Amino acid sequence: MERETAEGYLEGYAELLADLCATGRRPTREELERLRSRGERAAEAGHGLRHLVRSHLAAARWAQAGLSRDADADRLLAAVELSIDAFAEGHERAQRMAVRQEEAARREFIDDLLYGRSDLGRLAERAERFGLLLSRAHAVAVAQGPEPYSDGYPVSRGIESSLLARFGARRILLTTKDGRLICIAPADEPDVLTHFAKQAYAATDGGRVAIGRPHPGAGGVVHSYEEALNALDLAARMGLEGPVLHASDLLVYPVLTRDRQAMADLVHTVLGPLRTARGGAQPLLDTLAAYFDAGCVTTEAARRLSLSVRAVSYRLDRIHRMTGADPADPTQRYTLQTAVVGARLLGWPDQEL
Repeated sequence: MERETAEGYLEGYAELLADLCATGRRPTREELERLRSRGERAAEAGHGLRHLVRSHLAAARWAQAGLSRDADADRLLAAVELSIDAFAEGHERAQRMAVRQEEAARREFIDDLLYGRSDLGRLAERAERFGLLLSRAHAVAVAQGPEPYSDGYPVSRGIESSLLARFGARRILLTTKDGRLICIAPADEPDVLTHFAKQAYAATDGGRVAIGRPHPGAGGVVHSYEEALNALDLAARMGLEGPVLHASDLLVYPVLTRDRQAMADLVHTVLGPLRTARGGAQPLLDTLAAYFDAGCVTTEAARRLSLSVRAVSYRLDRIHRMTGADPADPTQRYTLQTAVVGARLLGWPDQEL
């Protein structure tokens, strides 16, 4: 069906102006609503407001040619002002509705994509509308800051502008979910997620970014997104340092917790005796964690704990006596270190195993 021309939305407008000038009356409520409806239909048909306003002014000039008095000119100006305002109001109303519908469709697509809902074929069709080709492999980066973020926030807009300025239209999708910033990019363009991580870290005032591994297809986006979320969760529980986490560097932790009961038994058996220490197990557990994180260098562990080297050495000796495992012995060290990692993952000693 052929689209109606812009002039088609002005049918009878010049005659309306002539009548308003001749009678001196204001447009009726019905006439103004008719102009608003025409503005809505014009916007829905894709006509720009600038061209439509020019058409209104051209009709006003036609009506002006038949005027004979200055008073009529004043009436014409007032009528044009009211009529264009009503027409523009309808046009803007349609534009706002279109934006809301687009935002709702985009949010629905994001939810379906990240939760793995909807038919995969239909999801792939919808993805192209938002710049993704789900036939390719993608990786997902998730940024978490001190406060929740949403679409349209200055932080979100700033990062999006930076990505567009740097990479242009490279089938990148930037969005938010549950207060976090999310970037989905083709797997063969890792620079996109690296740049996103830098911008998000700076924009969120020291937030943390996790990057999932690349995976193919629509299900791959979900997989990479979940890996990034799990990396953020691990970082919080394990006290991992660094602003950017890569899921590929943290694969050992899911392996360690795959058999939760076995890990709980290890923690209980190896570290359980520390509960009887004065002050509880936590100070000694923190000492072990700092010692292992420092590469088993006592002086570095003492610096991290803000303790003297003598105090750290005393605690390590106490741990040896209570558990029977020597942190300085390479063979026994592995068992202790694995138990410490397990305690962090399981929330021990705060959580009962």
